[in-house]
Amino acid sequence: MSVDFQGWTNTHLARFEVVLEGLLPSADAAPQRLHEAMRYSVLQGGKRVRPLLAFAAAEMVGAQLSRAHIAATAVELVHAYSLVHDDMPCMDDDVLRRGKPTCHVQFDEATALLVGDSLQTLAFQLLADHQLNDVASRQLEMVKLLAIASGSRGMAGGQAIDLASVGKSLSVPELEFMHIHKTGALIRAAILLGANCGNPSDEQLAKLDHFGKCVGLAFQVVDDVLDAEADTATLGKTAGKDADNDKPTYVTLLGVQAAKEMAKQLHQDALESLSGFGDSAQHLRDLADFIVLRKY
Repeated sequence: MSVDFQGWTNTHLARFEVVLEGLLPSADAAPQRLHEAMRYSVLQGGKRVRPLLAFAAAEMVGAQLSRAHIAATAVELVHAYSLVHDDMPCMDDDVLRRGKPTCHVQFDEATALLVGDSLQTLAFQLLADHQLNDVASRQLEMVKLLAIASGSRGMAGGQAIDLASVGKSLSVPELEFMHIHKTGALIRAAILLGANCGNPSDEQLAKLDHFGKCVGLAFQVVDDVLDAEADTATLGKTAGKDADNDKPTYVTLLGVQAAKEMAKQLHQDALESLSGFGDSAQHLRDLADFIVLRKY
């Protein structure tokens, strides 16, 4: 990672938290309990990898940061909604997320369901409310991009496959197909949305798309390794949950060492996709490093 990466990250995240808090409904506004639960589920937690990827992609193409903040917020709201729903008893039934009680534990199941619904719709409201590109057709394409990444052909579809795979033995290609959708789709969308706040060339978008697919899959492989090796306090969520639930993972299919090698290869492929972009893509490279080398 470059020497200024931590400073860059801190600066961007400090500003992003302010923007994010301002775009969420006030906890004092009716219905107060729902809005309180939305803020609880989004603020002061998480690595914010998706927003950082959006900022780095926007930076690479010279897009306005104020526009990238809106795109990043939309992605983070969809991500937060997915976590709220994933943690509910009807899905993964987890009690800890980002080091604190999950939304349905802190509030109740009905509120958690409504929190997810509300965060998702707010994400698309933001994409419609703000000018993110000077060309209307490109902005409309951004709305479509996030919708596909969030729905049955993206994250929600991947979660459906995940739920249907409990207790089953998947092949590595089948597991990759699931995670390209469940985890990778929204990571890829974050990168492309950030880039589309500017005016990227077709070549830039194609290479960023490949980069997003590689780092999205690497993110999940590393998650599986950490789930097997790290403890609950480090992760901020229940360690070993996938194994306890008899879910197929890269570790159960390949073993820890082979899974680490897979992440290493995906990392290298991601970096190679950015060759030729020079210093403008340095923070994307830094984020690829962080995704693969992280400990939580």
